[in-house]
Amino acid sequence: MGFISCISYPTTNSRILSTHHFFKQSTSASSSYSLKFALRRQEDNKPKVSFFLPSTSSLMATPIQASSSSTIGETSDGLKVQSHVSVGANDLLIVGPGVLGRLVAEQWRQEYPESQIFGQTVTTNHHGELEKLGIKPSLKGTEYGGKFSYVIFCAPPSQSADYAGEVRNAASNWNGEGSFLFTSSSAPYDCFDNGECNEDSPVVPLGKSPRTDVLLRAEKVVLECGGTGLFWSLADLSIMFLLNFVYTETRGAHTYWLSKGTVDARPDHILNLIHYEDAASLAVAIMKKKPGGRIFLGCDNHPLSRQEVVDLMDQSGKYDKKFEGFTSTSGPLGKKLNNSKTRAEIGWEPKYPSFAQFLGVSM
Repeated sequence: MGFISCISYPTTNSRILSTHHFFKQSTSASSSYSLKFALRRQEDNKPKVSFFLPSTSSLMATPIQASSSSTIGETSDGLKVQSHVSVGANDLLIVGPGVLGRLVAEQWRQEYPESQIFGQTVTTNHHGELEKLGIKPSLKGTEYGGKFSYVIFCAPPSQSADYAGEVRNAASNWNGEGSFLFTSSSAPYDCFDNGECNEDSPVVPLGKSPRTDVLLRAEKVVLECGGTGLFWSLADLSIMFLLNFVYTETRGAHTYWLSKGTVDARPDHILNLIHYEDAASLAVAIMKKKPGGRIFLGCDNHPLSRQEVVDLMDQSGKYDKKFEGFTSTSGPLGKKLNNSKTRAEIGWEPKYPSFAQFLGVSM
């Protein structure tokens, strides 16, 4: 479970201007997921959304027009729309309500029982599932009667040909009064030797990697929108929340490895783990706190190598399959994330302090 940044101001760490990233890495390697938020205020202290980007998204060429509604209707073209929706102060819009988004919805409802939670998707394939979870489904492009104070974007760039456009579409539903949370990854941090890394570490330069370029270019569009001249006068700007190896007992890179038997990857590559429930609780905690101009990391502060993850799985006795091994001896290594700064500022601690404790084994 990261963020897109638009601007900065004198008291904000300079990294806000150049190092906010968003990415979900395939579970075939080291599944990465992060969250980012965007929040900015004008000189009169009235919040204003900072993502007005030109969009050429190919996910749904035809925009969906709608009046406000809590029920799903159909246009003459067969497109689903919302009608008669009244958006409340604590209502939440989840763009891309997958595993993380659904857990965020569950925890958000615990904090705000009377709130409405909407889930925006590209297709209607999972709308039935969302309805059973109390999430009101809608299609991408749906226009509501009002804007939301809280929006979380959980869709990975792999599902879009125009990622910056997707962020712009999501941000257009945000009224700037609460938090806009963007899921992202720690992948762009420029550390590939298993070294130390935190919220303020430098990122890879544009052009170094096609994978991170997608994220950095999207960020650049956001940073350049609206002109930099006004940015320094804003009190609040943006928030970034980054995750790396997100897991449950049955979901994550570790279960992919088991299904393959052998994986062409380095066993000594360092991963940074966090349980999906903890990623969701941290996301909710940050949205509630509404800090501006910050970068946050989500991890358990107990980094492990791929081999150590597999060894712990074997010790736990929870998995029937036996992993045969990693076969590569070359390639980049990982990074050791430390989110002590995030924990101190947000006042958050994980439910599962480490992967080993989650599995009930000692290291």
